[in-house]
Amino acid sequence: MPRKPPIRLAALILAALTLAACRQDMHDQPRFIPLRPSGFFEDGRSERPLIAGTVSRGHLNDDLALYTGKGSDGKPLDTFPFPVTKDVVARGQERFNVYCSPCHDRTGNGDGMVVRRGFRHPPSYHTDQIRSLANGFIFDVITNGFGAMPDYSAQIPVRDRWAIVSYVRALQLSQNASVNDVPAEDRGKLEGAK
Repeated sequence: MPRKPPIRLAALILAALTLAACRQDMHDQPRFIPLRPSGFFEDGRSERPLIAGTVSRGHLNDDLALYTGKGSDGKPLDTFPFPVTKDVVARGQERFNVYCSPCHDRTGNGDGMVVRRGFRHPPSYHTDQIRSLANGFIFDVITNGFGAMPDYSAQIPVRDRWAIVSYVRALQLSQNASVNDVPAEDRGKLEGAK
């Protein structure tokens, strides 16, 4: 009398055959690489021309200075792409406290809570090297990240990134200002505050 294989062995063989058949090589699927030649279409191009009457969707980021922090020459801007008001700086402070202070701390010295727990120490905003950076460079670092700092382009809208840059400049000024930076008519108020 022939011996029947154990049920476990049959289940194992069935599972192995089923799992082997489920593999799909999606990474090997046929596709066209844009701007490369293709024999599939008569004109030999893989990139298809736009259909007449097509309407684009989404946002047109045509203000180079606002969206990249760079001028037409590709160099970082030293100016802001819109007027910096008290409200812009206040918004920058609010966004800075949410997104930046965990690493940079609220004063910009680079001793935030995340750093105190072992994360890499960022540079202080109050060094001559950081103070000399162009506004557009700081905007670019917030947008694209730098070193251990991740990019924040998905989390922080463009205007808020610029507002953060304005607040960083206000922080730098607050830590490195002299009495000569105060208007003459307001210097008396400083003496009275002591």
